Amino acid sequence: MVLVTLLDAKHPCQGIGLLLDSFFGTANGTSVSVENIGLLALTRIGSRRVVQISAGFMIFFSVLGKFGALFASIPLPVFAGMYCLFFAYVGGVGLSLLQFCNLNSFRTKFIMGFAFFMGLSVPQYFNEYTAVASYGPVHTGARWFNDMINVPFTSKPFVAGLVAYILDNTLQVKESAVRKDRGNHWWEKFRSFKKDARSQEFYSLPFNLNKFFPSV
Repeated sequence: MVLVTLLDAKHPCQGIGLLLDSFFGTANGTSVSVENIGLLALTRIGSRRVVQISAGFMIFFSVLGKFGALFASIPLPVFAGMYCLFFAYVGGVGLSLLQFCNLNSFRTKFIMGFAFFMGLSVPQYFNEYTAVASYGPVHTGARWFNDMINVPFTSKPFVAGLVAYILDNTLQVKESAVRKDRGNHWWEKFRSFKKDARSQEFYSLPFNLNKFFPSV
């Protein structure tokens, strides 16, 4: 459950963070870690204070090489098992959002099926074409343009999400019954910070910073 207003505020901040990362030459970008979603669902702990304390522990222990060697000695099968658990929860959380849609609607079932099919077939075509021809289906004189088109379309989640987004926002969107089938009636109360009492509890800034950075 993420407010639309918070998503609008997050994008500029993430862009500034990525810009600073590129200036300082950091190896990792400022972005969201998918594993954190699985960890959040596994532990059932969503407190911001817990994340802050955990970050402090990680910064402190990263200075001490002995602790780093301890974590590096963990066997790879243990990490593999953890990733299986985390990504199982990630997939479950993503699919759980469909509970707000009308899964008995032919429109919803068509969008889901077509998006899944295209998400599997289009990246497979791009990957096989690249393996045979040593370049992607989009092959022009501008390499940057080729990569900009070929790389995203080799990603199954990107293709499936793009197809589902386009179809969901174009097929019969003006009909009142379709609006309920899409689950918009449930998400409407979360489009603004002040429409739900839980917004203050979930998204308020620490140290009473809301006075200086008020939410919309």
